[in-house]
Amino acid sequence: MTMLSLGATRSFLSSSFSLTFSPSKRHLNFSSLKSSIRMASTASSTIEHIVLFKVKENTDSSKLNSMISSLNALVSLDSVLHIAAVPLHRVKSSPVPFTHMLHSRYSSKEDLSAYSAHPSHVSVVKESVLPICDDIMAVDWVAHDLQGPVVLSPGSAVRLTLLKLKENLGEEVKNEILTVISGIKGSFGGIQQLTCGENFSPARAKGYSIASLAVFPGLSEIDALDANEELVNLQKEKVRDYLDSVIVLDSIVPSPQSSSL
Repeated sequence: MTMLSLGATRSFLSSSFSLTFSPSKRHLNFSSLKSSIRMASTASSTIEHIVLFKVKENTDSSKLNSMISSLNALVSLDSVLHIAAVPLHRVKSSPVPFTHMLHSRYSSKEDLSAYSAHPSHVSVVKESVLPICDDIMAVDWVAHDLQGPVVLSPGSAVRLTLLKLKENLGEEVKNEILTVISGIKGSFGGIQQLTCGENFSPARAKGYSIASLAVFPGLSEIDALDANEELVNLQKEKVRDYLDSVIVLDSIVPSPQSSSL
């Protein structure tokens, strides 16, 4: 796969964050309402936002810590329900050697847009992210009927899977793939949450159009899933003929005290 150059990445992000932010009027109880939404169990649509970073080799640890801590501090923005910027624990499959991941959640596409355009976010990207990253990609999808808390518990293990499909596949095939992914949770009891959907930001995703996020109590549950070769091979066989490329990455949700590296 052709990787974006740093210059191209800068140009892309500069154009992506050129919107003017106009904060909406807040209700007096907005802060408490946001807190309730973040911590409550849900059964509604939530926006999943993933950004993958390839940090330059030999980057000074202080600059890396600054990137991670600055990104995690964006949880204070009104539109952000959950955010976790972390180093990748394991790269099982990826044509690009990504090193870090940001996962955040929003109540709507409008809230995601407000986050992207917010001056604090723009500042972090320009000052802390772009100077130390060789490559960046992002995917966004609607998590229908998300079950469980919006905010993931520290220590939880997260597996991100991104699929690039072969050309000229119809909607019926895409729906079949999403059905297969959705069914994995019922086949394996170790998954606490599983969301999947079609990426709605194609210009930012290097051609990857299907995304899923599985949340486990910890790494041992991911290892148990991988060890179940019969189940894994059965699921792969159902979609193998439709795939051009796959990215599979594992990370650990940090505690607030360990958000930096």
